[in-house]
Amino acid sequence: MVNTQFGAGTYESGAAMAPSRWLVLLLGVIAVIFGVLFFIYPIPTLTLLVTFLGLYWLFNGIVVLISLFTDRTGRGWKLLVGILGVVAGVLVLAYPLYSAILIPTVFAIIIGVEGLIIGAVYMVQGFSGAGWGTGILGILSIIFGLILIANPLVAAVGLVLLLAGLAIVGGIAAIVVSFRLPG
Repeated sequence: MVNTQFGAGTYESGAAMAPSRWLVLLLGVIAVIFGVLFFIYPIPTLTLLVTFLGLYWLFNGIVVLISLFTDRTGRGWKLLVGILGVVAGVLVLAYPLYSAILIPTVFAIIIGVEGLIIGAVYMVQGFSGAGWGTGILGILSIIFGLILIANPLVAAVGLVLLLAGLAIVGGIAAIVVSFRLPG
């Protein structure tokens, strides 16, 4: 291992970069807890997470606005991102329940539009000689996109349940991995 001076102490490259067993275990347990809470109490749990998102947007917007005074590059974009971050954060914090419904719904619509675009590209590729499999994937992607756009609120609820399942599976996987890590 190579010892490198970093700040006030030293660290060994490679070994210091690996996550410790207890941290992976803790993240796995937290993921399982959030997954179970999403299944049992979907709206309150989603409201809590959206509130954290609102806090993040607010503080990120403030930090970006403050950086306007120290870094002169990209001032227009920084001003736009900072203002949008502050406004979005304040709106989410002012209306957490509406945001808990609106944010996943908008996310479902965005995924639906993306499905339509990807589907159209795959269909063009499929009919241009990429193969019938690509064309079928394009048709399926368009159908998926239309379903999401037609029922965005139902898709948002499905997204919450999907996230719950992924959190539980990912949390269990992290817990198992934590017991296989050294140390």
